[in-house]
Amino acid sequence: MVQFQQTRFDTAFAALSDATRRGVLEQLGRSDASVTDLAETFHMTLTGMKKHIGVLERAGLVTTEKVGRVRTCRLGDSRLEQEAEWIERYRQLWDARFDQLDKVVEELKRRESSDER
Repeated sequence: MVQFQQTRFDTAFAALSDATRRGVLEQLGRSDASVTDLAETFHMTLTGMKKHIGVLERAGLVTTEKVGRVRTCRLGDSRLEQEAEWIERYRQLWDARFDQLDKVVEELKRRESSDER
């Protein structure tokens, strides 16, 4: 289970690591689009966009359907819930660490101001 989840996270985060792919997800969040339309929107070749779509499909972030000569893309089933939970755990950890650092800084400031008196 841990290995499956780690592989899934790696795939999802790798897909999200590219600005174009994040842009494609934003675009598909507004409406479905053909691969051709997406390629035009992002000023890239059809082959380049197909590669990006393939990465997003493997991560479950996009699904495609071919009707005739047109391949239409839409958001996939992955809602990134597990990935968001993983990120949230680390956000909470960092928040706690920064809170502790704030306390140390405040204590140092307090000591410094009392030493000046």
